[in-house]
Amino acid sequence: HGVEVIRADLADPRAVAMLPDAPNMIWMAGQKFGTAGDPVGTWTHNVVASVHAAERYAQSRIVCFSTGNVYGRSLVARGGSQEGDALVPDGEYAASTIGRERAFESVARRSGSPLLLYRLFYACDLRYGVVTEIARRVLEGEPVDVTTGWVNVIWQGDANRLALRGLLVANNPALALNVSGPMVRVRELAERIGRRAGIAPRLVGEEQPDALIGDVDRLAEYLPYTALPLDTLCAWAVAWVRQGGRLLAKPTKFEVRDGRF
Repeated sequence: HGVEVIRADLADPRAVAMLPDAPNMIWMAGQKFGTAGDPVGTWTHNVVASVHAAERYAQSRIVCFSTGNVYGRSLVARGGSQEGDALVPDGEYAASTIGRERAFESVARRSGSPLLLYRLFYACDLRYGVVTEIARRVLEGEPVDVTTGWVNVIWQGDANRLALRGLLVANNPALALNVSGPMVRVRELAERIGRRAGIAPRLVGEEQPDALIGDVDRLAEYLPYTALPLDTLCAWAVAWVRQGGRLLAKPTKFEVRDGRF
């Protein structure tokens, strides 16, 4: 596709300094999986590398990938966390992603460069993501835990397009956007997948009143888009798992309620 890949150790400021200039930069580097067992690596990937990149591209327009984990859980009845809410990290991963945001904000405040904090909730490729995880469990007869009863999901292709469009709404002071689809019940996801698969899902657990969920009203204001229908994503996931499609073995751990990933 004409993409030039350049290898560099992003934790090494000398390597980052050698990267080419760019008027636009999307920062997607970071660590989530395995963070509970590697706190130093987590902060190195999520904060130290971000400091180097923010300084190197201080004159660029930047979309910085972040996460809904910066908020912690919020009440379902409230409709999800909003961009102006206080950030209450739960665990090393969430705390270090706040550090990532603050590093970019600090440099942008000094340089005056436009910045978008792209707080993504549960993007779903067919190789990973909440929908694929639930599809695999339903198809293999495993129980689906609904204790964490709600999630936001977005097709990875939609998330990618929104990230590129996000360069156009980056601002100074920095703009934060929750990026995902509307909230959906985990029970409903399992039932939709079950109907597609012709299998009744096994549901366990009792729904709690809070979950890691986001209000996406601001996204609709700044970056309106037509989302891939949820039923389509469910159908794709069932077909992918049934045909033995490649899985990344990196679970989202959407059920986790103590911030340990």
